[in-house]
Amino acid sequence: MAKTLAVIKKHRTLKKNGLKISLLILVIFLSNCKTDKSNTKKNDSSNEENLYLGLKPPGLTPKLFAPGIVSTEAHLESAVMFSPDMKELTFTRQGGEYKKTELFAMQYQNNHWSKPTILPVDDINAYRERFKPSLLEIKSQEPFKDIPIIGFTVSSSGTIYFYVLDFNDGSGHMSYSRFVNGKYETPQKMNESINSSGKYIAHPFVSPDESYILWDAEKEGEATPDIFISFRQPDGSWGPAIDLGNQINTPAYEQHVNVTPDGKYLFFWRGDRKVKEDGSSYFIGSPYWVDAKIIETLRPQ
Repeated sequence: MAKTLAVIKKHRTLKKNGLKISLLILVIFLSNCKTDKSNTKKNDSSNEENLYLGLKPPGLTPKLFAPGIVSTEAHLESAVMFSPDMKELTFTRQGGEYKKTELFAMQYQNNHWSKPTILPVDDINAYRERFKPSLLEIKSQEPFKDIPIIGFTVSSSGTIYFYVLDFNDGSGHMSYSRFVNGKYETPQKMNESINSSGKYIAHPFVSPDESYILWDAEKEGEATPDIFISFRQPDGSWGPAIDLGNQINTPAYEQHVNVTPDGKYLFFWRGDRKVKEDGSSYFIGSPYWVDAKIIETLRPQ
């Protein structure tokens, strides 16, 4: 179903509550690059746990993902992504002995998963090339050349959903561009149902069939992001922004949502900002996962 692309970005400075927070961020672009859903294998229950590191899958209550393997107390991990064939996963790690954000990879071979290893820079570049279109390719297309795109997601039909964002005040919007007759159409802003969901609208993930779109944003009057979903309406428009509820959204940060290529699980990052005695701050956080059936519990009847 979904393909994913990770791009290492430089330090990002956010200004929140008058405090500048410098974070090394791995920006995630979640793409469903023209992948046919009918080609997705249905895995039987005896094999499913192997596909997910031998872990017992979660139900409708989110669980910390792979504690001690991916999620650790000594580091900040984020951005768990599975390859389209479900035979590789990547995640980021920083803190402790890792002075900068590192991209880790695990491979599924001979019915077991390898240990997490750091991807060298050359391998990261090769990894990025496996997923099309890249951000550079998109920005080279005429409709996007003057648009400061931060991140994007792509449906099976090739429609690009992207966001622009001013990190200083959180203003910005989400837009889309359809791929028609071999070229991208002039981008159009998403409707107010999505673009009025809050500040710092970011990190979209669209389902391959464009029946729903997920993203994160800060509600008015709040200082931490939550995850939202909008469903495609019968007339083709997008419905209202729906909060994913208190099982997922908490007073902490919830961001970077995506659904696994087999469509079974929803992954997101949950974390928080801590302040030291000297006034400086740092982040803690880990990836979580939950049964993707939670999406259907939110779909309007």
